[in-house]
Amino acid sequence: MKLFETLKQKVSPVRPTIVFPEGIDERVLGAAVRLKADGMVEPIVVGAKADLEAVAAKHGFDISGLTQYDPATYEDIDVLVESFVERRKGKATAEQARELLTSDVNYFGTMLVHTGKAEGLVSGAMHATADTVRPALQIIKMQPGIKKTSGVFIMVRDDEQYVFSDCAINIAPDAADLAENAFLSAATAKTFGIDPQVALLSFSTKGSAKSPETEKVVEATRLAKKKSPNLPIDGELQFDAAFVPSVAAKKAPGSDVAGKANVFVFPSLEAGNIGYKMVQRFGGFEAIGPILQGLNKPVNDLSRGCNEEDVYKLTLITAAQAIDERNEA
Repeated sequence: MKLFETLKQKVSPVRPTIVFPEGIDERVLGAAVRLKADGMVEPIVVGAKADLEAVAAKHGFDISGLTQYDPATYEDIDVLVESFVERRKGKATAEQARELLTSDVNYFGTMLVHTGKAEGLVSGAMHATADTVRPALQIIKMQPGIKKTSGVFIMVRDDEQYVFSDCAINIAPDAADLAENAFLSAATAKTFGIDPQVALLSFSTKGSAKSPETEKVVEATRLAKKKSPNLPIDGELQFDAAFVPSVAAKKAPGSDVAGKANVFVFPSLEAGNIGYKMVQRFGGFEAIGPILQGLNKPVNDLSRGCNEEDVYKLTLITAAQAIDERNEA
């Protein structure tokens, strides 16, 4: 597909280092082997040597070219412990940090990103979203001026590409959260070659219904436009008004986004999560993500129902984010 061919061209000359805390999962290990063989990234797989070798032998993977780290025997663990204690600012002793980093692969992997051993992290095949997000929030932390991370999906079908947000993290965002989500999602779209046209969705279009829920989206639109006055953004819009030109002409005449939106900001996690899954299952779209926004360095979360191809593609996205982060530094 066009998106991933573009990402490969962006990533392969740079080959960022990406850490996979769940190296003992066959889907993750298989993707890491392919990514290395294809020259896309330099993978670090985390796991006990015997466990990694057992998975490799069972599935016929050649892991000889992969960097392999076992937290229990990692030679620079003292560096990670010291950095963790400093980062947590007295919330953990050195003893507690050592216990955590040698027993929790996600904390270990996140510290590799924080200390520069890796440029991004992909996890979630074996862990809940919170297990990936919590270390990132505590250690990687948010970019200056950004209050909350949010989770977007890139929805892909043939040459069609859309951004859906937030579908993974914030249950009940307020107007300020939605506004922040809108301009972060626009930046994410640009990373993947999508010229953002941002719609803040509701069950109302331009005042066709009034309630606290619709007023929240109206206020979010105002805040987002104030923050990013040059960003094509509009709301509140029903999905058909945001996406279908003929409906937009009737419901939102004069809008510079209605009828051509490609970045959709949902008013709640409930709406976003249901929405992306319906488009994925009914519409035959591939849902890549969730991609976490607003962090200082890229950390992305897999679905526990993912396959090897999902791991491969989310890693390409993570690598592209890492390149952008490197270029901005």
